[in-house]
Amino acid sequence: MIVGAGMAGVQTAVALREQGWTGGVLLLGAEAHQPYDRPPLSKAVLLGKADGSAFDVDFAALGVELRLGVSVTGLDTGARRLETSSGPVPYDVLVIATGAEPITLPGAEGVPGVHLLRTLDDAERLRPVLAGQRAVVVVGAGWIGAEFATAAREAGCAVTVVEAADRPLAGALPAEVAAPMAGWYADYGVELVTGARVAAVDEEGLLLGDGTRLRADAVVVGIGARPATGWLAGSGVELAADGSIAADERLRASAPDVYAVGDCASFPSARYGERLLVHHWDNALQGPRTVAANVVGSRTAHFTGSVYDPVPYFWSEQFGRFVQYAGHHAAADELVWRGDPEGAAWSVCWLREGALVALLAVGRPRDLAQGRKLIEQGARLDRARAADPSVPLKSAVL
Repeated sequence: MIVGAGMAGVQTAVALREQGWTGGVLLLGAEAHQPYDRPPLSKAVLLGKADGSAFDVDFAALGVELRLGVSVTGLDTGARRLETSSGPVPYDVLVIATGAEPITLPGAEGVPGVHLLRTLDDAERLRPVLAGQRAVVVVGAGWIGAEFATAAREAGCAVTVVEAADRPLAGALPAEVAAPMAGWYADYGVELVTGARVAAVDEEGLLLGDGTRLRADAVVVGIGARPATGWLAGSGVELAADGSIAADERLRASAPDVYAVGDCASFPSARYGERLLVHHWDNALQGPRTVAANVVGSRTAHFTGSVYDPVPYFWSEQFGRFVQYAGHHAAADELVWRGDPEGAAWSVCWLREGALVALLAVGRPRDLAQGRKLIEQGARLDRARAADPSVPLKSAVL
Protein backbone atom coordinates (compact mmCIF):
# COMPACT_ATOMS: atom_id res chain seq x y z
CA MET A 1 0.00 0.00 0.00
CA ILE A 2 1.42 3.36 -1.08
CA VAL A 3 -0.34 6.49 0.18
CA GLY A 4 0.26 9.47 -2.07
CA ALA A 5 0.36 9.49 -5.88
CA GLY A 6 2.92 12.24 -6.42
CA MET A 7 6.49 11.70 -7.58
CA ALA A 8 7.55 9.78 -4.44
CA GLY A 9 4.55 7.47 -4.44
CA VAL A 10 4.64 6.73 -8.16
CA GLN A 11 8.39 6.13 -8.17
CA THR A 12 8.05 3.79 -5.20
CA ALA A 13 5.53 1.69 -7.15
CA VAL A 14 7.84 1.62 -10.19
CA ALA A 15 10.92 0.80 -8.10
CA LEU A 16 9.15 -2.04 -6.29
CA ARG A 17 8.46 -3.77 -9.59
CA GLU A 18 11.94 -3.04 -10.94
CA GLN A 19 13.49 -4.58 -7.84
CA GLY A 20 11.42 -7.75 -7.94
CA TRP A 21 8.41 -7.20 -5.69
CA THR A 22 5.84 -9.77 -6.83
CA GLY A 23 3.04 -9.00 -4.38
CA GLY A 24 0.16 -6.65 -4.94
CA VAL A 25 0.76 -2.90 -5.09
CA LEU A 26 -2.05 -0.47 -4.31
CA LEU A 27 -1.44 3.24 -4.92
CA LEU A 28 -3.85 5.74 -3.36
CA GLY A 29 -4.08 9.34 -4.55
CA ALA A 30 -6.14 12.12 -2.99
CA GLU A 31 -6.61 13.99 -6.27
CA ALA A 32 -8.90 12.74 -9.03
CA HIS A 33 -6.30 13.50 -11.72
CA GLN A 34 -3.97 10.91 -13.12
CA PRO A 35 -0.67 11.15 -11.16
CA TYR A 36 1.40 14.07 -12.43
CA ASP A 37 4.72 15.85 -11.98
CA ARG A 38 4.72 19.18 -10.10
CA PRO A 39 7.62 21.29 -11.47
CA PRO A 40 5.80 22.17 -14.74
CA LEU A 41 2.91 23.65 -12.74
CA SER A 42 4.84 26.88 -12.12
CA LYS A 43 6.04 27.01 -15.73
CA ALA A 44 4.47 25.36 -18.81
CA VAL A 45 1.11 24.44 -17.25
CA LEU A 46 0.67 27.86 -15.67
CA LEU A 47 1.45 29.65 -18.95
CA GLY A 48 -0.94 27.45 -20.92
CA LYS A 49 1.88 25.77 -22.86
CA ALA A 50 0.83 22.35 -21.53
CA ASP A 51 -2.46 20.93 -20.30
CA GLY A 52 -0.83 18.81 -17.63
CA SER A 53 2.22 16.81 -16.70
CA ALA A 54 0.95 13.27 -16.18
CA PHE A 55 3.63 10.65 -15.52
CA ASP A 56 4.35 8.37 -18.46
CA VAL A 57 3.71 5.22 -16.42
CA ASP A 58 1.54 2.28 -17.47
CA PHE A 59 0.19 1.28 -14.07
CA ALA A 60 -1.84 -1.62 -15.45
CA ALA A 61 1.20 -3.11 -17.17
CA LEU A 62 3.12 -2.83 -13.90
CA GLY A 63 0.35 -4.58 -12.01
CA VAL A 64 -0.27 -1.51 -9.86
CA GLU A 65 -3.83 -0.83 -8.73
CA LEU A 66 -4.52 2.89 -8.81
CA ARG A 67 -7.28 4.40 -6.68
CA LEU A 68 -7.75 8.13 -7.17
CA GLY A 69 -9.86 10.68 -5.31
CA VAL A 70 -9.26 8.80 -2.05
CA SER A 71 -8.01 10.81 0.94
CA VAL A 72 -6.52 9.24 4.06
CA THR A 73 -8.01 10.11 7.44
CA GLY A 74 -6.18 7.88 9.91
CA LEU A 75 -3.92 4.91 10.52
CA ASP A 76 -4.16 1.97 12.91
CA THR A 77 -0.69 0.40 12.88
CA GLY A 78 -1.71 -2.31 15.35
CA ALA A 79 -4.46 -3.60 13.07
CA ARG A 80 -2.45 -2.69 9.92
CA ARG A 81 -5.37 -0.73 8.60
CA LEU A 82 -5.58 2.56 6.80
CA GLU A 83 -8.67 4.72 7.29
CA THR A 84 -9.74 6.49 4.10
CA SER A 85 -12.60 8.54 2.71
CA SER A 86 -13.86 5.38 1.00
CA GLY A 87 -13.55 3.15 4.05
CA PRO A 88 -10.85 1.11 5.84
CA VAL A 89 -8.15 -0.60 3.78
CA PRO A 90 -5.83 -3.29 5.21
CA TYR A 91 -2.13 -3.44 4.35
CA ASP A 92 0.86 -5.73 4.83
CA VAL A 93 3.50 -3.09 4.09
CA LEU A 94 2.71 0.63 4.06
CA VAL A 95 4.68 3.38 2.31
CA ILE A 96 3.65 6.90 3.27
CA ALA A 97 4.31 9.44 0.51
CA THR A 98 1.70 12.09 1.26
CA GLY A 99 4.06 14.96 0.47
CA ALA A 100 3.64 18.47 1.83
CA GLU A 101 0.79 20.95 1.99
CA PRO A 102 1.14 24.70 1.47
CA ILE A 103 1.07 27.02 4.47
CA THR A 104 -1.89 29.35 4.19
CA LEU A 105 -1.90 33.06 4.93
CA PRO A 106 -3.90 33.80 8.11
CA GLY A 107 -7.14 35.55 7.26
CA ALA A 108 -6.92 34.68 3.57
CA GLU A 109 -8.93 31.46 3.58
CA GLY A 110 -12.02 31.77 1.45
CA VAL A 111 -11.22 35.28 0.19
CA PRO A 112 -11.98 35.52 -3.56
CA GLY A 113 -8.89 36.03 -5.70
CA VAL A 114 -6.46 34.43 -3.23
CA HIS A 115 -4.55 31.47 -4.67
CA LEU A 116 -2.05 28.80 -3.71
CA LEU A 117 0.16 27.00 -6.23
CA ARG A 118 0.61 23.37 -5.27
CA THR A 119 -1.77 21.28 -7.37
CA LEU A 120 -2.85 20.98 -10.99
CA ASP A 121 -6.21 22.52 -10.05
CA ASP A 122 -4.36 25.49 -8.49
CA ALA A 123 -2.46 26.04 -11.74
CA GLU A 124 -5.65 25.76 -13.79
CA ARG A 125 -7.33 28.41 -11.62
CA LEU A 126 -4.38 30.75 -12.11
CA ARG A 127 -4.15 30.33 -15.88
CA PRO A 128 -6.87 32.91 -16.68
CA VAL A 129 -5.18 35.42 -14.38
CA LEU A 130 -1.98 35.22 -16.38
CA ALA A 131 -3.77 35.00 -19.71
CA GLY A 132 -5.67 38.19 -18.84
CA GLN A 133 -2.44 40.00 -17.92
CA ARG A 134 -3.89 40.96 -14.55
CA ALA A 135 -2.16 42.75 -11.69
CA VAL A 136 -0.78 40.18 -9.25
CA VAL A 137 0.65 40.35 -5.74
CA VAL A 138 2.78 37.43 -4.59
CA VAL A 139 3.27 36.86 -0.87
CA GLY A 140 6.65 35.22 -0.28
CA ALA A 141 9.98 35.65 -2.09
CA GLY A 142 11.05 32.03 -1.84
CA TRP A 143 11.63 29.60 -4.69
CA ILE A 144 7.95 29.19 -5.63
CA GLY A 145 7.23 32.91 -5.31
CA ALA A 146 10.12 33.75 -7.62
CA GLU A 147 9.12 31.12 -10.18
CA PHE A 148 5.51 32.29 -10.23
CA ALA A 149 6.57 35.94 -10.49
CA THR A 150 8.76 34.99 -13.45
CA ALA A 151 5.89 33.23 -15.23
CA ALA A 152 3.48 36.10 -14.51
CA ARG A 153 5.90 38.66 -15.96
CA GLU A 154 6.42 36.49 -19.04
CA ALA A 155 2.63 36.53 -19.47
CA GLY A 156 2.60 40.34 -19.25
CA CYS A 157 1.22 40.77 -15.74
CA ALA A 158 2.15 43.60 -13.40
CA VAL A 159 3.76 41.81 -10.43
CA THR A 160 4.58 42.86 -6.89
CA VAL A 161 6.26 40.43 -4.49
CA VAL A 162 5.88 41.00 -0.74
CA GLU A 163 8.38 39.41 1.64
CA ALA A 164 8.36 39.57 5.44
CA ALA A 165 12.14 39.18 5.69
CA ASP A 166 14.68 41.76 4.54
CA ARG A 167 15.66 39.78 1.44
CA PRO A 168 14.56 36.99 -0.91
CA LEU A 169 15.17 33.36 0.08
CA ALA A 170 15.79 34.37 3.69
CA GLY A 171 14.99 30.90 4.98
CA ALA A 172 17.12 29.12 2.40
CA LEU A 173 20.35 31.08 1.90
CA PRO A 174 22.68 33.32 3.95
CA ALA A 175 22.18 37.07 3.57
CA GLU A 176 25.38 37.65 1.60
CA VAL A 177 24.40 35.00 -0.97
CA ALA A 178 20.74 36.00 -1.30
CA ALA A 179 21.44 39.75 -1.45
CA PRO A 180 22.48 39.84 -5.14
CA MET A 181 19.25 38.05 -6.05
CA ALA A 182 17.13 41.01 -4.92
CA GLY A 183 18.25 42.88 -8.04
CA TRP A 184 16.90 40.15 -10.29
CA TYR A 185 13.35 41.22 -9.46
CA ALA A 186 13.79 44.80 -10.66
CA ASP A 187 15.72 43.65 -13.73
CA TYR A 188 12.69 41.55 -14.70
CA GLY A 189 10.19 44.32 -14.01
CA VAL A 190 8.95 42.93 -10.69
CA GLU A 191 8.52 45.18 -7.67
CA LEU A 192 9.97 43.57 -4.53
CA VAL A 193 8.78 44.85 -1.15
CA THR A 194 10.81 43.46 1.76
CA GLY A 195 10.33 43.78 5.51
CA ALA A 196 6.59 43.83 4.87
CA ARG A 197 3.94 42.36 7.17
CA VAL A 198 0.54 41.52 5.71
CA ALA A 199 -2.13 43.04 7.94
CA ALA A 200 -5.22 42.10 5.91
CA VAL A 201 -6.32 40.43 2.69
CA ASP A 202 -9.48 41.23 0.77
CA GLU A 203 -10.89 41.06 -2.76
CA GLU A 204 -8.95 44.18 -3.76
CA GLY A 205 -5.53 42.95 -2.66
CA LEU A 206 -3.37 43.42 0.44
CA LEU A 207 -3.08 45.87 3.28
CA LEU A 208 0.42 45.96 4.75
CA GLY A 209 1.30 46.65 8.36
CA ASP A 210 2.60 50.12 7.54
CA GLY A 211 -0.73 51.07 5.98
CA THR A 212 0.32 50.56 2.37
CA ARG A 213 -2.49 49.28 0.14
CA LEU A 214 -1.43 46.97 -2.70
CA ARG A 215 -4.27 46.54 -5.16
CA ALA A 216 -4.35 43.40 -7.26
CA ASP A 217 -6.67 41.20 -9.28
CA ALA A 218 -5.09 38.13 -7.67
CA VAL A 219 -3.01 37.34 -4.62
CA VAL A 220 -0.74 34.27 -4.80
CA VAL A 221 0.53 32.91 -1.49
CA GLY A 222 3.90 31.14 -1.50
CA ILE A 223 5.11 31.19 2.09
CA GLY A 224 6.26 27.59 2.39
CA ALA A 225 4.91 24.12 2.96
CA ARG A 226 4.71 21.64 5.81
CA PRO A 227 4.65 17.83 5.79
CA ALA A 228 1.15 16.46 5.18
CA THR A 229 1.11 14.31 8.31
CA GLY A 230 -1.76 15.66 10.41
CA TRP A 231 -3.80 12.56 9.61
CA LEU A 232 -1.27 10.43 11.53
CA ALA A 233 -2.34 11.78 14.94
CA GLY A 234 -2.80 8.90 17.35
CA SER A 235 -1.31 6.36 14.94
CA GLY A 236 1.87 5.75 16.92
CA VAL A 237 4.02 6.84 13.96
CA GLU A 238 6.68 9.13 15.43
CA LEU A 239 6.89 12.65 14.05
CA ALA A 240 9.88 15.00 14.28
CA ALA A 241 9.58 18.52 15.69
CA ASP A 242 8.97 19.91 12.20
CA GLY A 243 5.96 17.63 11.70
CA SER A 244 7.77 15.23 9.35
CA ILE A 245 7.70 11.49 9.83
CA ALA A 246 10.90 10.67 11.72
CA ALA A 247 12.20 7.94 9.42
CA ASP A 248 15.44 6.10 10.12
CA GLU A 249 18.43 5.76 7.79
CA ARG A 250 16.54 3.13 5.77
CA LEU A 251 13.43 5.34 5.52
CA ARG A 252 11.50 3.12 7.96
CA ALA A 253 8.95 4.81 10.21
CA SER A 254 8.63 3.88 13.89
CA ALA A 255 5.84 1.33 13.26
CA PRO A 256 6.50 -2.17 11.87
CA ASP A 257 6.48 -2.43 8.06
CA VAL A 258 5.79 1.28 7.63
CA TYR A 259 8.09 3.41 5.45
CA ALA A 260 8.06 7.12 4.64
CA VAL A 261 9.51 8.93 1.65
CA GLY A 262 9.53 12.32 -0.05
CA ASP A 263 8.35 15.66 1.33
CA CYS A 264 6.57 14.11 4.32
CA ALA A 265 9.65 12.37 5.74
CA SER A 266 12.91 13.42 7.37
CA PHE A 267 15.94 11.15 7.67
CA PRO A 268 19.23 11.14 9.61
CA SER A 269 22.18 12.09 7.44
CA ALA A 270 25.53 10.67 8.49
CA ARG A 271 27.10 12.89 5.82
CA TYR A 272 25.85 16.06 7.50
CA GLY A 273 25.41 14.87 11.07
CA GLU A 274 21.79 15.96 11.40
CA ARG A 275 18.24 15.04 10.44
CA LEU A 276 17.25 16.45 7.05
CA LEU A 277 13.83 17.34 5.68
CA VAL A 278 14.21 17.90 1.95
CA HIS A 279 11.26 19.40 0.05
CA HIS A 280 12.59 18.97 -3.45
CA TRP A 281 11.88 16.91 -6.56
CA ASP A 282 15.16 14.98 -6.58
CA ASN A 283 14.53 13.66 -3.06
CA ALA A 284 11.14 12.35 -4.18
CA LEU A 285 12.85 10.66 -7.13
CA GLN A 286 15.80 9.07 -5.28
CA GLY A 287 14.22 8.03 -1.97
CA PRO A 288 11.80 5.48 -3.48
CA ARG A 289 14.70 3.33 -4.71
CA THR A 290 15.92 2.95 -1.13
CA VAL A 291 12.40 2.21 0.12
CA ALA A 292 11.86 -0.44 -2.55
CA ALA A 293 15.23 -2.07 -1.82
CA ASN A 294 14.39 -2.30 1.87
CA VAL A 295 10.82 -3.53 1.33
CA VAL A 296 11.98 -6.27 -1.04
CA GLY A 297 15.10 -7.06 0.98
CA SER A 298 13.21 -7.35 4.27
CA ARG A 299 11.57 -10.48 2.86
CA THR A 300 14.92 -12.19 2.26
CA ALA A 301 17.44 -13.74 4.62
CA HIS A 302 20.68 -11.98 5.59
CA PHE A 303 19.59 -8.60 4.17
CA THR A 304 21.46 -5.79 5.94
CA GLY A 305 19.45 -2.91 4.51
CA SER A 306 19.97 -0.03 2.10
CA VAL A 307 20.90 3.32 3.69
CA TYR A 308 19.59 6.64 2.37
CA ASP A 309 22.08 9.50 2.68
CA PRO A 310 21.99 11.54 -0.54
CA VAL A 311 23.55 14.84 -1.46
CA PRO A 312 20.37 16.97 -1.68
CA TYR A 313 19.85 18.68 -5.03
CA PHE A 314 17.36 21.08 -6.56
CA TRP A 315 17.05 23.66 -9.29
CA SER A 316 14.95 26.72 -10.00
CA GLU A 317 14.32 28.69 -13.17
CA GLN A 318 13.67 32.33 -12.29
CA PHE A 319 14.10 35.75 -13.88
CA GLY A 320 15.95 34.32 -16.87
CA ARG A 321 18.44 32.44 -14.70
CA PHE A 322 19.02 28.76 -14.04
CA VAL A 323 19.79 28.30 -10.34
CA GLN A 324 21.04 24.97 -8.96
CA TYR A 325 21.98 23.88 -5.48
CA ALA A 326 23.60 20.71 -4.16
CA GLY A 327 24.44 19.68 -0.60
CA HIS A 328 23.59 21.22 2.77
CA HIS A 329 25.44 24.31 3.97
CA ALA A 330 24.23 24.63 7.59
CA ALA A 331 27.41 23.18 9.10
CA ALA A 332 29.84 24.94 6.77
CA ASP A 333 32.56 27.13 8.27
CA GLU A 334 33.76 28.89 5.11
CA LEU A 335 32.25 30.38 1.97
CA VAL A 336 34.14 30.75 -1.32
CA TRP A 337 32.81 32.83 -4.26
CA ARG A 338 33.44 31.82 -7.87
CA GLY A 339 32.75 34.79 -10.11
CA ASP A 340 31.00 38.14 -9.69
CA PRO A 341 27.53 37.87 -8.11
CA GLU A 342 26.50 40.97 -10.06
CA GLY A 343 27.20 39.09 -13.27
CA ALA A 344 25.13 36.59 -15.22
CA ALA A 345 26.98 33.48 -14.03
CA TRP A 346 28.59 32.72 -10.66
CA SER A 347 28.81 30.08 -7.98
CA VAL A 348 29.28 29.81 -4.24
CA CYS A 349 31.09 26.95 -2.50
CA TRP A 350 30.55 26.09 1.15
CA LEU A 351 33.41 24.30 2.90
CA ARG A 352 33.64 22.51 6.23
CA GLU A 353 37.21 22.02 7.41
CA GLY A 354 38.26 22.46 3.80
CA ALA A 355 35.86 19.87 2.35
CA LEU A 356 33.12 20.89 -0.07
CA VAL A 357 29.68 20.36 1.56
CA ALA A 358 27.40 22.51 -0.60
CA LEU A 359 27.35 24.53 -3.78
CA LEU A 360 25.03 27.09 -5.39
CA ALA A 361 25.44 27.66 -9.10
CA VAL A 362 23.81 30.45 -11.10
CA GLY A 363 24.19 29.82 -14.81
CA ARG A 364 27.16 27.51 -14.22
CA PRO A 365 25.78 23.97 -14.62
CA ARG A 366 29.28 22.50 -15.01
CA ASP A 367 30.17 23.75 -11.53
CA LEU A 368 27.08 22.03 -10.17
CA ALA A 369 27.72 18.73 -11.95
CA GLN A 370 31.34 18.60 -10.79
CA GLY A 371 30.58 19.95 -7.32
CA ARG A 372 27.87 17.40 -6.65
CA LYS A 373 30.33 14.58 -7.29
CA LEU A 374 32.99 16.25 -5.15
CA ILE A 375 30.52 16.59 -2.25
CA GLU A 376 29.72 12.89 -2.52
CA GLN A 377 33.45 12.15 -2.36
CA GLY A 378 34.08 14.48 0.57
CA ALA A 379 36.74 16.22 -1.53
CA ARG A 380 38.91 18.97 -0.01
CA LEU A 381 39.52 22.03 -2.16
CA ASP A 382 42.37 24.44 -2.70
CA ARG A 383 40.63 27.70 -1.79
CA ALA A 384 42.55 29.91 -4.20
CA ARG A 385 41.86 27.65 -7.18
CA ALA A 386 38.24 27.14 -6.15
CA ALA A 387 37.79 30.93 -6.12
CA ASP A 388 39.02 31.22 -9.72
CA PRO A 389 35.96 30.73 -11.99
CA SER A 390 38.24 29.89 -14.93
CA VAL A 391 39.53 26.80 -13.12
CA PRO A 392 37.26 23.74 -13.38
CA LEU A 393 36.06 22.88 -9.90
CA LYS A 394 37.38 19.32 -10.19
CA SER A 395 40.83 20.81 -10.80
CA ALA A 396 40.70 22.61 -7.44
CA VAL A 397 40.77 19.34 -5.49
CA LEU A 398 43.74 18.91 -3.17
